[in-house]
Amino acid sequence: MDLFKQQKVEDFYEIGEELGSGQFAIVKQCREKSTGLEFAAKFIKKRQSMASSRGVRREEIEREVDILQQIQHPNIVTLHDVYENRTDVVLILELVSGGELFDFLAQKESLSEEEATQFIKQILEGVNYLHARKIAHFDLKPENIMLLDKNVPLPRIKLIDFGLAHKIEAGVEFKNIFGTPEFVAPEIVNYEPLGLEADMWSIGVITYILLSGASPFLGETKQDTLRNISAINYEFDEEFFCHTSEPAKKFISQLLEKDKKKRLTIQDALNHPWIKHKEESKAQEPKKRERRQLKTKRLREYTIKSHSSMPPNNTYVNFERFAQVVEDIDQMESSFVSLAAAHDSLQEDIDAMVSIYNEKEAWYKEESEGVRHELSQIRYEFRKVEAFKRSLQDDMQVFSSSLGAVSSRYQERQNHFDALRTELSNELKWVQEVMGSFPRDGGGGGYPNCSFSTVFNNDVNEALKELLNRPCGGELLSGINLDFETGQQR
Repeated sequence: MDLFKQQKVEDFYEIGEELGSGQFAIVKQCREKSTGLEFAAKFIKKRQSMASSRGVRREEIEREVDILQQIQHPNIVTLHDVYENRTDVVLILELVSGGELFDFLAQKESLSEEEATQFIKQILEGVNYLHARKIAHFDLKPENIMLLDKNVPLPRIKLIDFGLAHKIEAGVEFKNIFGTPEFVAPEIVNYEPLGLEADMWSIGVITYILLSGASPFLGETKQDTLRNISAINYEFDEEFFCHTSEPAKKFISQLLEKDKKKRLTIQDALNHPWIKHKEESKAQEPKKRERRQLKTKRLREYTIKSHSSMPPNNTYVNFERFAQVVEDIDQMESSFVSLAAAHDSLQEDIDAMVSIYNEKEAWYKEESEGVRHELSQIRYEFRKVEAFKRSLQDDMQVFSSSLGAVSSRYQERQNHFDALRTELSNELKWVQEVMGSFPRDGGGGGYPNCSFSTVFNNDVNEALKELLNRPCGGELLSGINLDFETGQQR
């Protein structure tokens, strides 16, 4: 609703002392900063979630505000402003500082029926205003009938607390179980369709208590009280009503009628003889007039008992703490939601990583099988190479041994060759000397048709062939090239 101002009420009003409290509401005195006017601030705790049973649902608060907006009557509290914050809706209401009607009357020594009817008539006028607009209060009881100012000859009645009020629409059936058991109508107890008639029943109970100081249906337990209401189990005990007029008792009995159709309407009540003829005849005897004075002792006892039987209402205070806890829990829940979102996101990443890991693992397993097979082949080849290597090493050792023997033999032959070369060189030198001693014209030395060199060459060649036929002779003499046919050495 646009009417709900989303601003801090403390910015516009100075909040004062507590005036009263209910289950989910607390009323404090306040002063408007801009005007200095006094008001009452009703703090109503909002229900924080659909699943919770603590606090008032927003639609119920809106309904109360909507009804209060439609009301402007001297006997009904008026709405001045509405503020809203995260936990509360604050109604700025007309300040009603005179206290409860019953507390005011209980302080008197006695009460005449004339005085009683003056207050009852104000209640009826306020209810008539409501019923003319098809609004049922549904919670009429002494605590909700206040005085605007008790320090005047005839205090003005103010009906308060419209938390249960409903607008009755034609053709729309409305059922509910609510209200204070002591004052609810039989149709509420029996869960039957409700209408404006329920308020008239409550007025009958209020009038009964006001005139007698006793409650007509109050039992030892709540269940006893509801059974008495459903059975219309009440009577005008002579002890309580010995000074009460017959029109007053008839007025009550016509309101405490189980059949809604037979119950007095608000117009019937206003036109009832007991209400219309408030003043007794001045010609009435003083003694008779004295008997019409109602003692308020029992009413005082009733108010004391009703107030003392109600334990201190700390629900709102506890709810303040609870609301703080709820707010902390909401913040924690918000953090948990963020954490859960992060967890979900992380879980998705983890799932993706696990999926990738599984794929990689499968691939690695496949590759590992291939690698294992290749490794097995490599190991097999390696073992073959190792065996071949050992075989080569053995062959190399054998070859090395053979090479040593060959080297030794080679060295021996080399030494023998060197000796032969030296010997041959000496022989050749001697031959050259011998040849040098022969005449150069050549002579056969007795050999016909041949020279000495020819014969010598033949002998040398034979000797060389024999030398070359020896082992290693070819190697040793391969580097020597002799040409004895020409008679020259190279």
